[in-house]
Amino acid sequence: MNYIPPPNQQVYYEQIWALAQKIPYGKVATYGQLAQMLEAPKDITPEDYKIYGPRWVGDAMAACPQDIPWQRVINSQGKISQRFDAEKQKLLLENEGLVFLKDKLDLKLCQWGNLEQEDEPEQASLF
Repeated sequence: MNYIPPPNQQVYYEQIWALAQKIPYGKVATYGQLAQMLEAPKDITPEDYKIYGPRWVGDAMAACPQDIPWQRVINSQGKISQRFDAEKQKLLLENEGLVFLKDKLDLKLCQWGNLEQEDEPEQASLF
């Protein structure tokens, strides 16, 4: 399946950035988690959104304004995705008190909205 960009890309990115700003200091969210917090756009099937949504979130985070805590969004394995600023992301997260075991975080301890925590994120409908 070929990559397709999100419909209304700028609107989608702004919605993702708004969600990323809600991630508390010392917590992380995954690309897929943020994607699931938005309903699939009208012209995208839920199955396709499950495939493309996390990638769209990654694209949004790569293009985000400086005031967005981009470092708090990681992959579903608890790892930092490999890119040019991966070391900076790790350092920023460590400065927030997060501890990496080898190259990953324990999502049970630091994922925003973990069922054992009270700061459960809500799903938004922005399309």
